[in-house]
Amino acid sequence: MTMKVLFLHQNFPGQFLHLAGALAERGAVEAAAIGGPTARARTGVELIKYELGKSEPAVGHPYARRFTFDCTRGDHAAKAMRLSAQRGFVPDLTIGHVGWGDPLFVKDVFPDTRFLAYSEFFYSARGADVGFDPEFADREKDLAPLLRSRNAAIALGLLASDRGLVPTHWQRQTHPPPLAERLSVIHDGIDTAAAHPDPAASIELPNGPTLRAGMEIVTYVARGLEPYRGFHIFMRALPDILAHRPEARILIIGSDPVSYGAPPRTYKSWRQAMLADLGSRIDRTRVHFLGQVAKSVLLRAMQVSSCHVYLTYPFVLSWSMLEAMACGCIVVGSATPPVAEVVRDGENGLLCDFFDPHALAERVVEVLTTPGRFTHLREAARRSIVENYDLKTVCLPRQMALIDELMAGRG
Repeated sequence: MTMKVLFLHQNFPGQFLHLAGALAERGAVEAAAIGGPTARARTGVELIKYELGKSEPAVGHPYARRFTFDCTRGDHAAKAMRLSAQRGFVPDLTIGHVGWGDPLFVKDVFPDTRFLAYSEFFYSARGADVGFDPEFADREKDLAPLLRSRNAAIALGLLASDRGLVPTHWQRQTHPPPLAERLSVIHDGIDTAAAHPDPAASIELPNGPTLRAGMEIVTYVARGLEPYRGFHIFMRALPDILAHRPEARILIIGSDPVSYGAPPRTYKSWRQAMLADLGSRIDRTRVHFLGQVAKSVLLRAMQVSSCHVYLTYPFVLSWSMLEAMACGCIVVGSATPPVAEVVRDGENGLLCDFFDPHALAERVVEVLTTPGRFTHLREAARRSIVENYDLKTVCLPRQMALIDELMAGRG
């Protein structure tokens, strides 16, 4: 008997990229997805898109505007679900990301579907991202009520779920205990066959030289170049790194638009703000901003990297850090959760104080100066990802087992 599976994600496939493909290829499975304007098709998965405004409403109480927008998204998704039902597709299993409200009404449209909820983060005014960085404390006044109301769609989505997924243990702990109890910790998975060491790797820079493995190359990757991912701290570490290692090259991958947090007040981007602040202390001929790049270019950058820097507020963990480790990078990461859940200082990487650019520079310079001392970290970094986060041998099997338990009525 064919099992029908529906994915709900405003930016499908998102975190369901590999899971959707695996289910579609499993056999005796019919898969469909509902997503917003930015959703992309996935082989073997029929995609229905809904249209939606691009911003939260400007009316109503400020604390309720995000929830109103989430409800609007959920309503559009529900209409798409009803259209799907009219076409004869009634899912046995629905898998949805609760962060934006898409699955809010799934149990109202399909009361008999088993709902597996994916939740990344539960917002709080204490103990996580908000209140972490004192440099921007003036921007975070009176946020507690707004953050509490921002959790409304997440909480309702999880309360409607039969089981839930979360990528890391720390991200699970951000949820209140009654909701955390529903969540199984299973990472999305890293394709370690694609992300692997390559001593012959090279990367050709636009209008610049070709860099090869073995050269002094420091890499930094973030979707958005912003304080949430420690971009301001990394940039402040560069003068010391460049001064102590005159042959070092810096590769920075990421885009100017802010993904998390607020943009700077007097510049169009944090890149412009930091370059203006540091001025001539940065040798621009050795610092290369690559913007957004294709996945193949990203992996090549990591394969040629001598040292990869990953900094973050206590927030969701980026795939890029795990991919860097899978490529055998020596990762210098911030001693913040959930980084420290993966990187063990001196065992499979190095940790430093998020707020100390001089300590960061010292660790990076140490790696560049005596790379042979840290070869064991490269090997241990890849081993830890292969053993704990590999897509095909660890994460997908665990996700599939969870789905089988859910469909069998266990757990």
